[in-house]
Amino acid sequence: MNAMWRLQVAFCTVSVLSLSSAGESKARSCSEVRQAYKAKGFSLLNVPLQEISGEHLRVCPQGYTCCTSEMEEKLNQQSKLEFENMVEESSRQMRTTFISRHKKFDEFFLELLDNSEKSLNSLFTRTYGKLYMQNSEVFQDLFTELKRYYTGGNVNLEEMLNDFWSRLLERMFQLLNSQYHFTDDYLECIGKIADVLKPFGDAPRRLKIQVTKAFIAARTFVQGLMVGREVANRVAKVNVAPACVRALTKMLYCPYCRGMAGLKPCHNYCHNVMRGCLANQADLDSEWNLFIDAMLLVANRLEGPDNIEAVIDPVDIKISEAIITMQENSMQVSAKVFQECGQPKPSGLSRSTRGIDMLNSRFRPYTPEQRPTSAAGTSLERLRVVWRTMQQSVNDIKERLEESKRVWSKLPNDICSKEKLTQPDEEQCWNSHTKGRYFPEVVKEGLTNQINNPEVDVDITRPDTLIRQQIMALRVMTNKLKNAYNGNDIYFQDSSDEGSSSGSGSGCTDSCTTELIFVGTEAPVIGTDRSDERAAAAAAGKSLSRGPSTPLVMSALTLLLWATQTQLR
Repeated sequence: MNAMWRLQVAFCTVSVLSLSSAGESKARSCSEVRQAYKAKGFSLLNVPLQEISGEHLRVCPQGYTCCTSEMEEKLNQQSKLEFENMVEESSRQMRTTFISRHKKFDEFFLELLDNSEKSLNSLFTRTYGKLYMQNSEVFQDLFTELKRYYTGGNVNLEEMLNDFWSRLLERMFQLLNSQYHFTDDYLECIGKIADVLKPFGDAPRRLKIQVTKAFIAARTFVQGLMVGREVANRVAKVNVAPACVRALTKMLYCPYCRGMAGLKPCHNYCHNVMRGCLANQADLDSEWNLFIDAMLLVANRLEGPDNIEAVIDPVDIKISEAIITMQENSMQVSAKVFQECGQPKPSGLSRSTRGIDMLNSRFRPYTPEQRPTSAAGTSLERLRVVWRTMQQSVNDIKERLEESKRVWSKLPNDICSKEKLTQPDEEQCWNSHTKGRYFPEVVKEGLTNQINNPEVDVDITRPDTLIRQQIMALRVMTNKLKNAYNGNDIYFQDSSDEGSSSGSGSGCTDSCTTELIFVGTEAPVIGTDRSDERAAAAAAGKSLSRGPSTPLVMSALTLLLWATQTQLR
């Protein structure tokens, strides 16, 4: 009996020791996890020294674990933060491209205009003397408006150019008929019949075509760079859904909870998680690629090798030719005006021949051999240098734009291809449960393809609102770019206005920039004071009455000729 009792005691003792030994083998040390957890900047307070039971875990596999509920929550937040940083880092180069290239293009373009202004203003002053200086505000107002158009102002190019020729006609007609007194109503009558008179020949029509094509291309291109930048910045600030956060935590930090802090996720596992989390971004790709193609079209228009001659060719020749045309036909022009508008009252002064003599002697175009070679020649050389630099800038932008194609659908691959994130050895990686091969197939990119994503629960019926807004923004800008390539300017109706005002031509409404497609943001055009746009729109068609803007006398003369070659191509 005693023997039997001793045998039972011995058996129980062995059983208890065996269970104790088994418990100790399961409760592994958490020292590696504690070290890695501390390296993330977290406190080790209440972090287990050995594995504990994991029934409390909500994301990671339950079982023996080195994570408390508080640790899992902190790792949850860490996963979201790291994912946001990964997306921003992966798209940084592309976003930087749009920022820096926009700045460079704008600087070169404005420098080109500035040098053209200085060179050509000097040339006009020296060539035409007092006659030009007395009437320079006609040109100053024109070029000030051209500069304002380029910098995002509410300017109707067609009306503004018509206004220039109308004012020039008024000045010249009075100069050629100084023996008469002309009232404002009479001058207005002259303006109304200008299309029938054609006092300047075909010059106004040709310059209108050249100016609109050149300036529309330049402004739309620089707007496109800004829209690309704004879209990229918004999309890079990814909206991380709760389901995505859970999947990221499971991929990045559940190895910590299993006591394998150094274990990295399998490559294909990472792909499924990232394609689920970036499903909406991938849907941006098709519209983004169309936008890039349209940008390249306009860049080709700007980059043409013949444009250099169009930019630096003295514009005074073309203006002089137009003035000479009117001078030579002054008798016929005057007769038609008197017939249509009535006989003006004499001014009481004899007809001055000084102005006529000045026209005869001054307004004659240079031949190529007569063009200045001194100070003006130096300025023209500077223009050549600036233009060559600008052409190089456009070429550089084209290369960068090509590189940015499919950037959004490639984000998961860019992120998962980094060795610091994933483990290339398919047998020595984290597969969402333990160390070993990851067997599920990788789903395709895009929202609708995530219906079968094994790692991220994606609601394919609810597209991300912000992404859809950016898709619309790109669609609008792509349309503008395509029209700009063909010399047309497109504007879109403000949601606060009624009716429809979309269409082609150079017309502009109160909402002639693309800020309407960005919720709560500024217009993606070059920074400018646009507080007077409504007043400017109300005054469209009237004669410009502002005083001269000294530094902009000839700022846009260069563009008048820039598009000449573009038109011929």
